[in-house]
Amino acid sequence: MLRQQDVGHRIVVRRIVGIREGRPLFSDALGELVELSETHLTLATAHGPLRVPVTQVHRAKRVPPTRRPTAAAVVALERAADEAWPAPTRGRVGDWLLRSADGWTGRANSALPIGDPDRPLAAAVDEVERWYAGHNQPAMINTPLPLAAPVGTELDARGWTARPPTLVQTAPLPLPAPSSVAAPPAAGRVDLPGGQADAAGGQAGTAGGQAGTAGGQAGTAGGQAGTAGGQAGRWGSAVVELAAAPSEGWLAVAAGRKGGLPDAARHVLTAVDQVRFAHGYVDGTLVAVGRGTVTGQGRWLGLSLIEVSPVARRQGLARQVIYELAAWGVSTGATRAFLQVEQHNTAAVALYQRLGFVTHHTYLTRVAPH
Repeated sequence: MLRQQDVGHRIVVRRIVGIREGRPLFSDALGELVELSETHLTLATAHGPLRVPVTQVHRAKRVPPTRRPTAAAVVALERAADEAWPAPTRGRVGDWLLRSADGWTGRANSALPIGDPDRPLAAAVDEVERWYAGHNQPAMINTPLPLAAPVGTELDARGWTARPPTLVQTAPLPLPAPSSVAAPPAAGRVDLPGGQADAAGGQAGTAGGQAGTAGGQAGTAGGQAGTAGGQAGRWGSAVVELAAAPSEGWLAVAAGRKGGLPDAARHVLTAVDQVRFAHGYVDGTLVAVGRGTVTGQGRWLGLSLIEVSPVARRQGLARQVIYELAAWGVSTGATRAFLQVEQHNTAAVALYQRLGFVTHHTYLTRVAPH
């Protein structure tokens, strides 16, 4: 039977659709599992979402994707993601990347074992452990799968633990706007002086909510970023502004979400050549944020820190935020978008899937034993 680890993956379900002459009638459905609960499961099929009560499931299993990404494609996307979340302290073991950011986020404080470490695998892991010990940090390694499966086997033998799987999901740009979100009219987009979004004012009402209720993807690109680096789109009573630098309110939300904001964190957030910070205001109060980067030689729009204050959730604000970020990304020439979401965050996975994202590959963050 299926488990939560199967969310975000392609599955086939044989379900009972009726009874004829005392025998059950079956129908098979193939698609991406976007939700799994004690009572039902939901698939994204070629014909739209399909919700199946568990009581009707006769058999279900994960099946291979229609086409796996090549090793080169995984490496290219992982390097673009690294550019989008740059750790201030870096090292190398051959081609492997070593990253440290004072412990702020796993991505910026873990090794990335892609390429040739220029030594036997066991010796490479030994060097990773020494490097992190020298920085007074626990050794962690992000293992993209199945590319880094041999590394995972070595870490298993050493007793390294694994955090919940993370899905790396992608979608082509531009995307059609979600049916529930109308594209902002051209007249509603205004340039902001100095690239700052503070003009609308307001601090975040409540920081630190989960991204699972946020998320969403942008639609067809429209509107150019202002020459000063900022722009805004109007969505009914909400105003979404993009800026080249985060406001203090934006940083407060990030600090609440990630448990603080050391100097290294500010580097991670801002040390990207092409970056925009989305600020979503309702009645002058900052209630939604997001971050977009363009990396990977200008191909990839990276989406991160999509957050909506608890008091403002389920109103489409996150989709509005990301619509603006994707419009900006397309205006720079980006052709694809990516994001990273924990596999067990089924609400976020379901939302991203509805907006066009599919799983490119997964990774595990492995942690050395104490």
